[in-house]
Amino acid sequence: FFSWTKRLQLGDHEATDLVQDLFVVLVEQLPRFVYDGRGSFRAYLKTILLNRWRNHLRRRATEKIDHGLSVNEVVAGHALPEFEEAEYRAYLVGRALALMQDEFQPATWKACWEFVVNSRPAADVAAELGLSINAVYLAKSRVLRRLREELAGLVD
Repeated sequence: FFSWTKRLQLGDHEATDLVQDLFVVLVEQLPRFVYDGRGSFRAYLKTILLNRWRNHLRRRATEKIDHGLSVNEVVAGHALPEFEEAEYRAYLVGRALALMQDEFQPATWKACWEFVVNSRPAADVAAELGLSINAVYLAKSRVLRRLREELAGLVD
């Protein structure tokens, strides 16, 4: 956990507090946690840690704004490691998509992929796959709803 806090450029005291916050959350959540094997427990832990860190920054920003500093001055001192965050989100979405693909019929998956990812018109996708236009919209809805369920709590 401390290696993750080093990437956030925290001092020893802040890092220790953040890791302690993580353990408090784990003590509260682990009795209800059910590991399904499709997700990454490490990603779950990292998400909790990053969320606790963001909450810490928000509290600090509120305190400093009350004392006359602007939001930009507060945030500039602790910029989010955007690249790492984007890489993490891309990993989560990629894993979720790979796991979910097996849950849908090939035509449903391809309809959603072509319509959403490749930005093809629903009519073209429907004609290619021998589906109705409504079936393309339903495929999109089902796949995206399942993706949101899979990523619930892992991505803000």
